[in-house]
Amino acid sequence: MQRGSRYPKRYVDLHVHTSLSDGTNSVQEVLRFACQKNLKAISITDHDCIDAYPLALELGGELGIEVIPGVELSSEIAGADIHILGYFVDVRNAALNRKIQAMKDARYRRAKKIVKNLNRQGVDLRFETVLSIAGEGAIGRPHIATALLREELVYSFKQAFEDFLGYDCPAYVEKLKLCPEEVFALIRNAGGVPVMAHPGVTGVDERLPEFMQKGMVGIEVYHSEHTSAQEEKYLRFCKAHNLAYSGGSDYHNNNHLRSEIGSKRVSYAAVKSLKERR
Repeated sequence: MQRGSRYPKRYVDLHVHTSLSDGTNSVQEVLRFACQKNLKAISITDHDCIDAYPLALELGGELGIEVIPGVELSSEIAGADIHILGYFVDVRNAALNRKIQAMKDARYRRAKKIVKNLNRQGVDLRFETVLSIAGEGAIGRPHIATALLREELVYSFKQAFEDFLGYDCPAYVEKLKLCPEEVFALIRNAGGVPVMAHPGVTGVDERLPEFMQKGMVGIEVYHSEHTSAQEEKYLRFCKAHNLAYSGGSDYHNNNHLRSEIGSKRVSYAAVKSLKERR
């Protein structure tokens, strides 16, 4: 891997996905991109999956990039889908691994049901095709959309979600979700810092005080879909309540809305704020 050297290392990306969840790039590729961007630190936060570690830590050491063990866990409250980021988690923690394995198993069963639903609608997709794309990672709807594209059963990734896989679509199946309080406790018991992911996207502003009481320690202030006004608002909230803050690109692939690793300029100060609350 070639080391980045164009700019001083000042920036970080604390929200990155790989092919182990719903991204398309391998752990090695993600670390190479981070190196090319000359990032000081990165966190791979795959959905309900910590399989990127310890390889990511090893590669980060070789490249001189600080790798912060992370994860993005799914939860739900009052019908709203809530994502919670965990930073500095002990990836060897037994309770965390048991819960993540249960979520991964649930994702497998869910994907199988989605494929059956597609088959009932006359869409000739084999589950084995989905497995070949997902590999050993946690199976998500993007893997199924990619399989539909590979088999030329849809014209685009967007069509796959609009016609079949999106909420309220014919093939959609609910995924296993925990309550936010359970996720906060799980992360904290694994030595991590629980952070509310992209609140401006999920629309949970009014619940932030409640989440603080239930164990939330930080907020993802900087995100590719947050406006500058939202970022300023969340940063003020963090300072007023002595919360940690984080930020990142929410990178999935180069064709995604969040197009590049490091595309959201986040200072290393975000890492310091997380370390202070470990």
